[in-house]
Amino acid sequence: MAQPLVVKKDDDLDEEEYYSPFLGIEKGAVLQEARVFHDPQLDARRCCQVITKLLYLLNQGDTFTKVEATEVFFATTKLFQSKDAGLRRMVYLMIKELSPSADEVIIVTSSLMKDMNSKTDMYRANAIRVLCRIIDSTLLTQIERYLKQAIVDKNPVVASAALVSGIYLLQTSPEVVKRWSNEVQEAVQSRAALVQFHALALLHQIRQNDRLAVSKLVTSLTRGSVRSPLAQCLLIRYTSQVIRESSMNNQGGDRPFFDFLESCLRNKAEMVILEAARAITELNGVTSRELTPAITVLQLFLSSSKPVLRFAAVRTLNKVASTHPLAVTNCNIDMESLISDQNRSIATLAITTLLKTGNESSVDRLMKQMTNFMSDIADEFKIVVVEAIRSLCLKFPLKYRSLMNFLSNILREEGGFEYKKAIVDSIIILIRDIPDAKESGLFHLCEFIEDCEFTYLSTQILHFLGNEGPKTSDPSKYIRYIYNRVILENATVRASAVSTLAKFGALVDSLKPRIFVLLRRCLFDGDDEVRDRATLYLKLLDGEATVGETEKDVNEFLFGSFDIPLVNLEASLRNYEPSEAPFDISSVSLETKSQPLAEKKTTGKKPTGPASALSGPVPIVDASYEKLLSSIPEFAGFGKLFKSSAPVELTEAETEYSVNAVKHIYDGHVVLQYNCTNTIPEQLLEEVVVFVDASEADEFSEVASKPLRSLPYDSPGQTFVAFEKPEGIPATGKFSNLLKFIVKEVDPSTGEADDDGVEDEYQLEDLEIAYADYMLKVGVSNFRNAWESMDPESERVDEYGLGVRESLAEAVGAVISILGMQPCEGTDVIPSNSRSHTCLLSGVFIGNVKVLVRLSFGISGPKEVAMKLAVRSDDPEISDKIHEIVANG
Repeated sequence: MAQPLVVKKDDDLDEEEYYSPFLGIEKGAVLQEARVFHDPQLDARRCCQVITKLLYLLNQGDTFTKVEATEVFFATTKLFQSKDAGLRRMVYLMIKELSPSADEVIIVTSSLMKDMNSKTDMYRANAIRVLCRIIDSTLLTQIERYLKQAIVDKNPVVASAALVSGIYLLQTSPEVVKRWSNEVQEAVQSRAALVQFHALALLHQIRQNDRLAVSKLVTSLTRGSVRSPLAQCLLIRYTSQVIRESSMNNQGGDRPFFDFLESCLRNKAEMVILEAARAITELNGVTSRELTPAITVLQLFLSSSKPVLRFAAVRTLNKVASTHPLAVTNCNIDMESLISDQNRSIATLAITTLLKTGNESSVDRLMKQMTNFMSDIADEFKIVVVEAIRSLCLKFPLKYRSLMNFLSNILREEGGFEYKKAIVDSIIILIRDIPDAKESGLFHLCEFIEDCEFTYLSTQILHFLGNEGPKTSDPSKYIRYIYNRVILENATVRASAVSTLAKFGALVDSLKPRIFVLLRRCLFDGDDEVRDRATLYLKLLDGEATVGETEKDVNEFLFGSFDIPLVNLEASLRNYEPSEAPFDISSVSLETKSQPLAEKKTTGKKPTGPASALSGPVPIVDASYEKLLSSIPEFAGFGKLFKSSAPVELTEAETEYSVNAVKHIYDGHVVLQYNCTNTIPEQLLEEVVVFVDASEADEFSEVASKPLRSLPYDSPGQTFVAFEKPEGIPATGKFSNLLKFIVKEVDPSTGEADDDGVEDEYQLEDLEIAYADYMLKVGVSNFRNAWESMDPESERVDEYGLGVRESLAEAVGAVISILGMQPCEGTDVIPSNSRSHTCLLSGVFIGNVKVLVRLSFGISGPKEVAMKLAVRSDDPEISDKIHEIVANG
């Protein structure tokens, strides 16, 4: 006998308990109980209880063996003898959940078809749902006539069942369901709310691949024939989709159907009003005038007695505040009253919206209201509030004192890692962006690490303190906090503290003697890493270590960012073969790659890049290509390989020959590597070569070609063509490619090729060398520090008009693609409906010239995008070149 699960429902109702009927049930025992289905005198109530337990086991993930499932299915079919309505509904559920096989379906089909024509509407509706779930397409044609009749049935339950079944069948038998369009169209005019809703959903799915048909559907229904609130919400979503698609083709003018969305704001149903308001706020490029009616109705919902309406309204306003804060300011008074709302989700959204829309005078008042508020919400809500405070502080930098104090106070309170990390990250960003906040911000961080339980945060703060602390007015006051970490913390934090002390010693001469004393004490630490760091830094600061000849070299060693991707370094170390020559870290590729090698997968599932020629660990792109190219005598004298592109497809998929090309860039040469695969089993290709027409690439001249002697079926091979170009200059051009070869027939039985062959050729797609091919994607860990460390004299700034664009994201993506640089700090992600954005890019231009780019975008009403481009590099001429590339792009 299963024991009851006793659960207290409320602390104030200790005496009240309720029981779980499913606690401790076992599959074997329930299957034994299922024998009651065979009783001559069926007990409907007991049978329902057993089916309930079986359904519970199935939904909890228990699986029945084939034999068990078959036995339960056959036993369940016997229950059709009972006339009990409740039991019949449970039988329908059970059959649907068991998903019987094709052989078993036949047994139950006749009973279900009988019920489908029953005079009892409940039987008809459920029989339709179950039949459509278990029958295949051949049986479906037999009942199609009944389903069509059911769609226009007077009983809404039956009609809805048929329509929902149609939505399901559209995935498995779309050609059958599409024949029901006339009946579904008639059901859309039904007076029953649920029937209209399901009919509209099915009709849209039938037409969803035909944009014109969807537009006509929306046009006909927006004239007022839809009465069901659920169907109206669905229609609003389809209308929004049509508006989005039409705006891509129509760059200006009025939006189609906007009047319909606006009229829905005056609907009697609250769900329709909310759906319309949300749709208007999410329109691309929505203007303040278009937003006004939606904001007005949302403001009314803020004072609703229903929590769900208050939540929906404040959540929508919160999203709008990110892109149109001024449009939401009229709601601030209503939202301030929601800070004390019993629902903490509503209160959190209200406070974060106020932080986005508030003005400078309201900051102090908001901070007072939030002090008590923070202790009542969970960490995930606190993180949202912290991020909103950070944005507010950057918006009103003069208020940094009160906001920084608030952040430091909540930093001392209890909280999890993600919450504390959000606060620390916010303080660090404020210190970087607001110079006046540096002293107080560093002091708050120092106090926090005195009692910080998270190793990651302690090391992050110590690293930041080492970079910023020496530049303050009194660096000595931070030494105590740093050395306390050496005494009190774990080995990881101690090692980080040693590095931070060394940075103070390198930049502050007056502190160097005291730093020496502290570092010498660290030589007796119990951890190898701490002792090794202390030894290295002592010799470095004393001038004994050989990391460089000047003080600038020492500072670069201590403060410079490690720009080599770790995955590239690891692969290079794995490929390094021990020899008299030491490992050269400068040979490691700096380019950031999402995957080690973009390999072409053909029908034979074999790679066509260098991996086919090289064995061993997965190589880094440039290292593996360089090894391959240096082994070819014709290219050995070209010098160091600067960059290799990802493979560019020159043939369509599933063609008889598969070819892609890799562009290898040298200082004075370009080598085109053509990776070829023969996909015809009955052919052997010999003397495979690509003839390249460089008539549209004036600055290139062909100097070498290496043909492929033999290309058997499904065995990738490479052929190469090399061009000379002006040294150090990013020459561009387009190359036409023609694949030439000798075809020999192969005997399938013996695998031997004929002696005689026929010359043949195959036209390939054009290949283009662009400016982006001369830029390595190299990220920087701290863009601001890297920017400030570059000579301001190399900076070049100009403004450009990018014309009409669908969105800022499109404009940002286009510029990144032209320059071929690495986005930094996640600035390639643009919030939807954003009107302005700043994107940070870094890279290394040919000649190993470091380049940093700061792009500022803005979009006007007619979707005209303007861009301000600021470039800094190691060479002012390259800064000018980047502007020239953008201007010509």
